[in-house]
Amino acid sequence: MSLQASELDLPTTGQPASVAESSDDPSLTRISWLTSAPFFFVHIAAVVGVAMLGWSWSGFALAVGLYYLRMFGITAGNHRYFAHRTYKTGRVFQFVLALIGTLSVQKGVLWWAAHHRLHHKFSDKPGDIHSRKLQGFFWSHVGWILAKKYDETEWDQIRDFRAYPELVWLNRFHLVPITAFAVGLFLVGGSWGLVWGFFVSTTLLWHGTFTINSLAHWIGRRRYATTDDSRNSLLLALITLGEGWHNNHHYYPKAVNQGFYWWEIDVSYYVLRILAALGIVWDLHTPPLKVRDRAPIANRAAKTVPSA
Repeated sequence: MSLQASELDLPTTGQPASVAESSDDPSLTRISWLTSAPFFFVHIAAVVGVAMLGWSWSGFALAVGLYYLRMFGITAGNHRYFAHRTYKTGRVFQFVLALIGTLSVQKGVLWWAAHHRLHHKFSDKPGDIHSRKLQGFFWSHVGWILAKKYDETEWDQIRDFRAYPELVWLNRFHLVPITAFAVGLFLVGGSWGLVWGFFVSTTLLWHGTFTINSLAHWIGRRRYATTDDSRNSLLLALITLGEGWHNNHHYYPKAVNQGFYWWEIDVSYYVLRILAALGIVWDLHTPPLKVRDRAPIANRAAKTVPSA
């Protein structure tokens, strides 16, 4: 069963659509220590676990491998598919993408995609849920996730995918596959598997993902004159399988590839091309030449290989 996804057209101006967005209650922007306790526990367990077990290169390889597998779930799934619908797939693989994205331990996939759509509506303007420019580095990197303000899924922003009951279930019960994943690592690899495969890998994955909200609006170069502070960074692209070409993305978010030129490494796009060749995904939307080659910023260096 294929999905007939129309091109997503997100407005760049307007008023916040949710009650949480318009609330001025300062308590909603404070860290919720009770609900955020698992977040801090994972960090502590990663440090203490490695200290107790000792350094392991094989453990580190496991952590990195699961980091990039789940990063693909975020980049190709949560972001490029569920948030922006830059390509099409069938219902089965759609669920597979959602499941891998869920294992990233970043709440439900529909929660993730809906909030990302809000970010694009108001990027670096009042209403942006995680603007470094307006609210500082800590808030954009992790504070917004730990606050109560954005706990709930913004269903009005994700009406297209809330029509699928299996996705709604996975979004609501996202802790079920996450728990099963952690337990499975322990059953297969004991404490070593749990510490390296879950605690260390998840801690790295969180902060790797969060760099796009914080650092990608701060470091790097700007090719396109967008209305926000988005930037392109090779370093962040390597960390996030291609998401570091953030200025490209904010200029033309409908593109499945965020690296617009051959030197802009975008591993997520390469994998999607392979999946397209296998018939698993299709209709990959790439930027037309007239869009890709339009660089309004008077910065001739932007046409060269960008720095990190």
